Amino acid sequence: MTESLRFQGHGWLALLGGGEFSFGETEDADRAWLEKAGEGVVGFLPAASGSIDYGEHFAEYLDEVFDRELEVVPVYRPRDARRGRNRARIEDCAAVYLGGGVTDQLLEAIAHSAVADALRRLVEGGGVVAATAAAAQACGEWARALRGEGFLEGLRWLAGGVVETNFDPGHDRRLRRLLQRPGVRWGLGIPAGSAVLLGPEGAVEVVGTAYMVRVADGEFEVLGQGAG
Repeated sequence: MTESLRFQGHGWLALLGGGEFSFGETEDADRAWLEKAGEGVVGFLPAASGSIDYGEHFAEYLDEVFDRELEVVPVYRPRDARRGRNRARIEDCAAVYLGGGVTDQLLEAIAHSAVADALRRLVEGGGVVAATAAAAQACGEWARALRGEGFLEGLRWLAGGVVETNFDPGHDRRLRRLLQRPGVRWGLGIPAGSAVLLGPEGAVEVVGTAYMVRVADGEFEVLGQGAG
């Protein structure tokens, strides 16, 4: 794949389809993005869920399974995303993991903020941002609102792309509706346990199987293990 699916930079943006890490469902995907990260602490952004427990459990998982240290970056609401201290925490991380939850809540907290800028700069400078489930959906040009109907302006880290996670190709209506939004040129459907890693110079790596579609009524291109 020669086109760049995200903004330019030397690092990686990992889009995870979801799954329960405490049951080992995301272990392969997590290993893939952690291997891209240099030495140093992994940050955890809880804004999508607002849960303190989520970060504590994820820290235990990273320590036990991967021997990696995690630090919670305490961003729960817009005022947290404006704090210079939280921006500095991200700048000190080798990677940052955006936890799952509610897309609307994550976007309300960090869109157009210093924290969002710091996350983008982390990837541009060679670091890793991993986003799972609702957080991965927020990375696109548009995201499906989880509170009621409609669509939200995403973080727009993807070049004309949108994402649907926990994806089943037999139930593709939501992704195809996203393809109809202005400025959208492609969409990714990422099942739970799978991941799409977007790297420098247009590099794309897939863990498991993912699906790409170019137009709302188009055929799916299968990426990863199911391709061919």
